[in-house]
Amino acid sequence: MTSEIFRRALSWKISHKFSVARIAPLHASSILMHKYPPKSPTCRNVIIEKNITKDGVTVAKSIEFKERAKNVGANLIKQVANATNKAAGDGTTCATVLTQAILAEGCKSVAAGVNVMDLRNGINMAVDSVLAHLKCRAWMISTSEEIHRLRVATISANNDREIGELIARAMEKVGKDGVITILEGKTLHNELEVVEGMKLVRGYVSPYFVTDERSKKCELENPLILIHDKKILDILSLVKYLEGASKKRRALLIIDEYLEGDDLTMLVLNKHHTGMKICAIKAPGFGENRRANLEDLAILTGVQVITEDHDLTLSNAQLEMLGTAKKVTVSLDDTVILHGSGDKKLIEDRCE
Repeated sequence: MTSEIFRRALSWKISHKFSVARIAPLHASSILMHKYPPKSPTCRNVIIEKNITKDGVTVAKSIEFKERAKNVGANLIKQVANATNKAAGDGTTCATVLTQAILAEGCKSVAAGVNVMDLRNGINMAVDSVLAHLKCRAWMISTSEEIHRLRVATISANNDREIGELIARAMEKVGKDGVITILEGKTLHNELEVVEGMKLVRGYVSPYFVTDERSKKCELENPLILIHDKKILDILSLVKYLEGASKKRRALLIIDEYLEGDDLTMLVLNKHHTGMKICAIKAPGFGENRRANLEDLAILTGVQVITEDHDLTLSNAQLEMLGTAKKVTVSLDDTVILHGSGDKKLIEDRCE
């Protein structure tokens, strides 16, 4: 009799804990939804410390709870917002509202006794059905006239017509595969400038290289660029380039197969002790594709690729072989190089 009572009490305790574990994230997601201003086209803005915004992903990132269980729900919303922002660049508010609704209805179903795996399969089937319906209703646009007429860019710019038209013009100039970056201007008017540049799908190898804590990016102005096609094995071989960049008071961007261990530690310590801006990224691509990407970079930035094919090593290469660019912005996922110092004629020939 005693063992039966104990078993029932233990069962109730475990069930109670699981119920609390479900309720706390749901409660946190509901609180987060109440903090969201952008639920309609006439929504209000939110002031977060020094920022004024109504962007869903920005609002989500700023919210944290003291209770660990509640943070599970908040982090779930943040993951959805970040994934949507990375995939589409817009629609983060819609995605987070849907997440909270699915979580709320899911908890109701589990409390009513629905099997969790059956519920998961049902959600996946519903998602597939909705996606199929949206793809049938989607209207693909390709011309600048359609972008203007449908006000796609204006809507994405929070109904700011001037910004929307500027984005539409930028899309027309660079094409669908081009890269559009937004920089803080020093004049009273918005300006559009088309420059030669390149975007790599590689980010920094260590977050310690970040120079802007707010945006989590490493921004280098007029850096020296070192490209090495192999993994750096000799830590002392980098000292020459670090000293050269330091004497010229220039930042240094290192692109190689992979940087880790003592070499990476030395760069991080050098950055923090000397205040010199340094960043390292992994060379983009694999095999022959990597070689072609490094050649593109070399032509754009005027750098000599350090490779054994040219009988060059880090020991015998000269500082004059390094390239440069007006600005390099490195994030966790990608790198944008603008205004490379390479020969214009060679760049045009390479593009053709």
